[in-house]
Amino acid sequence: MRCGTRPVAVRARRRGGSPLAALRRLAQPSRRPAVAALLAPFAALVLGAGLLFAQAPGAGRVLNIRLEGPVTPVMAEVLDHALDRAEAEGYEAIVVEIDTPGGLETSMREMVKRILAARVPVITWVSPSGARAASAGVFITMAADVAAMAPGTNIGAATPVNMQGGMDSTMARKAANDAAAFARTIAAQRNRNAVWAEEAVRQAVSASETEAVELDIVDFVAGTREAVLEKADGLEWRRGDEVRTLSVAGRPVDRAEPSFRQKVIGTLADPNIAYMLLMLGFYGLLFELQNPGAILPGVVGGICIILAFLALSVLPVNFAGVALILLGVVFFIAEIKVASHGLLAAGGIISVALGSLILFQGEGVRLSWSVIAGGTVATAAFFMFIAGAALRARGRKVVTGDQGMVGMRATVVAPLKPRGTVRVNDELWNAVAEAGAEVGTEVEITGVEQLTLRVRPVSKEAQA
Repeated sequence: MRCGTRPVAVRARRRGGSPLAALRRLAQPSRRPAVAALLAPFAALVLGAGLLFAQAPGAGRVLNIRLEGPVTPVMAEVLDHALDRAEAEGYEAIVVEIDTPGGLETSMREMVKRILAARVPVITWVSPSGARAASAGVFITMAADVAAMAPGTNIGAATPVNMQGGMDSTMARKAANDAAAFARTIAAQRNRNAVWAEEAVRQAVSASETEAVELDIVDFVAGTREAVLEKADGLEWRRGDEVRTLSVAGRPVDRAEPSFRQKVIGTLADPNIAYMLLMLGFYGLLFELQNPGAILPGVVGGICIILAFLALSVLPVNFAGVALILLGVVFFIAEIKVASHGLLAAGGIISVALGSLILFQGEGVRLSWSVIAGGTVATAAFFMFIAGAALRARGRKVVTGDQGMVGMRATVVAPLKPRGTVRVNDELWNAVAEAGAEVGTEVEITGVEQLTLRVRPVSKEAQA
């Protein structure tokens, strides 16, 4: 049996301290003043680094995004990405600048739902002067926690329009009732004027910036982004049962820009550009079909057609309009193949014009009259040029095959009695003459029978 005291390390472990506890005992100033002096700066450094890395990139800052043009799926995607960034990076708020004539109801509803569910306060600002928040833009503006307008702007006219053409009375009433109920819901969520919101849908009323403030549609008028932040500072915003106060006055502002893909699709989604791409695609492919081997028109036409289909996928397309344009192209092709004395060409012009008129319908998603006129005239001119070239080609003398040899001159190399041999462009042919001809006589080909030519001597007057 061993006696005596246990080692010091063993006694320390038996007293129960963990290594961390031992370090705390070492750090106590009363016991280890020198060690404490060394550990204190190190602990402060670690704590400061932790706080630095823990701070979100957007803390104490405001994010800004601009939405301009028709409301489309591209605009909804841009807003969604901006809100994702604002939430992920901890921004104090996001300012959404708006200038829109309206657009797709489906995209508008997606944007409104995203704004209502955002974890950061959303400030909408209709700007610059001369801008508007019409149709779908009314819903988006009113859905924000704080809504502002620049001087010289307007808001309203939110009556729903069917993107595929006219609606009967029942469908129009159902669409109006649905949109009015949605407008009242948004107004109630943000404590805005629900009566005016319903009138904007049912009666297409509009309001200037000063009227909008008086009618409690928006919160205030501000001419600059800095003024927007100053006036929004101190206002309350709510998420569920939680109420918070905005603190955005004087905050630095970061600009959120759409991605390159979004910019490209957003540009292509312009109805006028989509229409021109569609027509150019038709021109290129048809020119390639009429002139096989040209290559470049086919390549350009194929690219334009694909880009046009990409644009049409995010626009409210009336397929009757597409069908009329295609029918017009068919009429033009038929005019090239069939002599209709211009009837098919006239039908093609009318069909293309009508198809262009109804290709897009809805607020902010329409073709300009100049583009429609230019597209119709250019299409007619293009096909008339091709038709003229085809008619001229039909009138030319045939220069290939058996028919192409008729009328050509040949030289007798073996006497025609009445059969013999003649030379045509360094080729020897069997020939039969209407009258005999000696070697060296110039003859004219009058017909071709299999591999034998029918010829006749050329008169001396014709030779001269």
